[in-house]
Amino acid sequence: MKPQPEARYVVIFRAKVAQLDPEYVAVAAALRERALSQFGCRQFVALTEGDEEIALSYWDSKSDILAWREDAEHRVAQSMGKDRWYKHYSVEVTEIIRGYQR
Repeated sequence: MKPQPEARYVVIFRAKVAQLDPEYVAVAAALRERALSQFGCRQFVALTEGDEEIALSYWDSKSDILAWREDAEHRVAQSMGKDRWYKHYSVEVTEIIRGYQR
């Protein structure tokens, strides 16, 4: 999947999965739609292989990313992730220096 060219930042979320249950699937889908429709997320891609998960989200601005991080519904999901779904995780916010498509 190709990010839209105007995205300037990518958030890289990596996690070691403890357990993923039906509630996780529902919460993740709802939050993805919320980030895309209400917080300026341009694209969201997530993959899970074994007990490793990686998600990439593309954004226009750091302020959009910060607003998303502080969103009340997202904060609840973050707590659930810490308590139930992930053994550990990391988040990196990076600026896209160059991009091209073929």
